[in-house]
Amino acid sequence: MNILAKIIEQKKLEIAALDAQALRRAAEQSPTPRDFLAAIQRRRFGTHSSLIAELKRASPSKGLLAPHLDLFQVADIYTQNGASAISVLTDEKFFMGSLLTLRKLKDLRPSTFDHYPVPLLRKDFILHETQLYESRANGADAVLLIAAALTDDALFADLHALALELGLTPLVEVHDKAETERALKIPNIQLIGINNRNLATFDVTLETTERLRPMIPAAITVVAESGIFTANDVERLAKANVDAILVGEALVTSDDIGAKVRELSGMECQTSKV
Repeated sequence: MNILAKIIEQKKLEIAALDAQALRRAAEQSPTPRDFLAAIQRRRFGTHSSLIAELKRASPSKGLLAPHLDLFQVADIYTQNGASAISVLTDEKFFMGSLLTLRKLKDLRPSTFDHYPVPLLRKDFILHETQLYESRANGADAVLLIAAALTDDALFADLHALALELGLTPLVEVHDKAETERALKIPNIQLIGINNRNLATFDVTLETTERLRPMIPAAITVVAESGIFTANDVERLAKANVDAILVGEALVTSDDIGAKVRELSGMECQTSKV
């Protein structure tokens, strides 16, 4: 059984333990989500891709990355140094994430800068509508829908539609041609993420984005995910016409997180021109 199959089996157990009615009521009473799509489109007509900065302590492929990271301090660093949005891993068993982090970040109002809070992406393995209510109730502005985990096309489309109905921005993740073709059939799709990581072998190459991006109409916003470590990587992906990048490992393992965020968000380039 590969790692994705193991994660899905674990998610099914977690979903079975959720109180669907209570989460639906909580979702209905929660604040209106922020506009995640608009936030990452800010520089769409500029020269630099927007940065979705990820809070990430561990992963199945790399193991422990930054297990003792102060996620709230790092979120501050992200927003102060040019991140357009923050991705919050909420899977506990495989990624050392937590829904509590998402919920606390939603309510955080640091006073040291004006443009916070930025929109929050809940990054998890969404398989059931109850998880969407759970996401809205816990402060998500956007959710990840992974094509490889949602092999039933009807369910895939239904979850996408419900996310939109709840005011959440669905980021549909693909990593090959077949998944991209499936994603493009979803009604009202606005946002696609191209994962440069092969979910079977865990090999990573930016060529995945370069190969799949031409398949996606210009009207759909595109995010490149995984394998992004340097300004050269960002420049390469910008040439491939991506609108945003999602970066975790390169940030949380950096000796100077703020400097790395500025490098990948393009803030250093903007500052140098002033």
